[in-house]
Amino acid sequence: MIRLFRVSIPTSMLALVLLDTVLLLTCYFVTGVFFAWFEPATFLLYEGGLQQILMVVLVIQLGFYFSDLYDSFAPHTRTLLLQQICLSVGLTFLFQAFLGYARSPLQLPRLNMMVGSLAVLVLMPAWRIGFGILMRKASVPRKLLFVGVTPVVRDIVARLEQRPELGLRVEGYLDAVPAPNWPVPQLGRVEDLEQVIKIHRPDRVVVGRIAEDGSFPVQRLLDLRFSGTIHVEEAGRLYETLLSRVAIHELRPAQLLFATELVPRPFNLTMQRIYSPLLGVVGLLITLPVMAVVALLVKLSSPGPVFYRQVRMGLQGKPFTIFKFRSMYEDAEARTGAVWASKGDPRITPVGRWLRYLRLDELPQFINVVRGEMALVGPRPERPEFSEVLEQRIPLFKQRVCVKPGITGWAQINYGYGETIQDAMMKLEYDLYYIKNLSLTMDAYIIFNTLKVMLLSRGSQ
Repeated sequence: MIRLFRVSIPTSMLALVLLDTVLLLTCYFVTGVFFAWFEPATFLLYEGGLQQILMVVLVIQLGFYFSDLYDSFAPHTRTLLLQQICLSVGLTFLFQAFLGYARSPLQLPRLNMMVGSLAVLVLMPAWRIGFGILMRKASVPRKLLFVGVTPVVRDIVARLEQRPELGLRVEGYLDAVPAPNWPVPQLGRVEDLEQVIKIHRPDRVVVGRIAEDGSFPVQRLLDLRFSGTIHVEEAGRLYETLLSRVAIHELRPAQLLFATELVPRPFNLTMQRIYSPLLGVVGLLITLPVMAVVALLVKLSSPGPVFYRQVRMGLQGKPFTIFKFRSMYEDAEARTGAVWASKGDPRITPVGRWLRYLRLDELPQFINVVRGEMALVGPRPERPEFSEVLEQRIPLFKQRVCVKPGITGWAQINYGYGETIQDAMMKLEYDLYYIKNLSLTMDAYIIFNTLKVMLLSRGSQ
């Protein structure tokens, strides 16, 4: 796996992106040369042909990304694969039509566009199917051996079953007793570590639990780690790599007291304080026409104010007033009090349902960003009523306010609506991962993926 934007990405997926790019460039390059009425070099280098082809390839690959074609190298069905490729090419034709209307020099000649796209529709599905077959048959996954079974280990195994492109295979586990209802084989007890390694030759030993009775082979694992023959790591670290969140079950206050990894770097915090308000101003100016239309719809659809103001917990627990377009009926909580919003919430107006569906109710929070109360990216600000309860029931929940809350965040693009304490705990794992990896590149990655969440109506409230 390769770490980009502070996120671990499978090497096979990066290879797929690069090879897709080569195939797309080839399709349009060959047709561009073949159908050029003049010298090919002149078309590509002096008549803007290269830039035109690069623009087409960029738009198609953005379509692939938004169609989830880069989430896995094996689509659910071949029919779905063809549909997604056709959709991406069709959207590219619409974009080319817009460029033609704007008389842009980046528009590819029609004949080149049509023939090149026909080649893509024929070759790309075959290439994608062949790549998936090749990866399943030719790739040799690295073998994992777990020492001790914990909830974190179970989550890791479930993740590996869902994502074969990660290139990891569970060989088995060592523990005092067999784990019930688990498909992974028990290869012995912890004290059998040396013998199991000789027989199964794992590439990694992942420590899930350290026994306190003196039977844990600490010295043997140290020898393995320093010898370099087998990679040894703790389950919490592998969990973080594979699931992009921090395993709070594995963290203890004593570990956090002197740990530096979970604390955001001062330089990154300073940079965020500089670029976030600037981006907030840009976002506010760009979305003003949209907000004007939304404000009119809210005002006409139901009685009550256009904006909804609510107290939230900000940096270091300091309360502030958040701004949103009103999506609920006026005085919706007069009878129920403060309760979590949920799917199908009867308090939400018909227009408000669409605003939430498209995330347009969040647009006024650019005002909070400009005022310095929020950042563009960060953990979502919680209400004081809920924060008190969550701090009592979830370890480390209070630590999420060490950074400014955000309009969007790592939890928002990776997890759905939160209606329970368990949901809040899962979001906290994502928030802690973001706090640990806060940076300009990760913020850019989250903002880009937020567009995907909005278009496909995913993520959380």
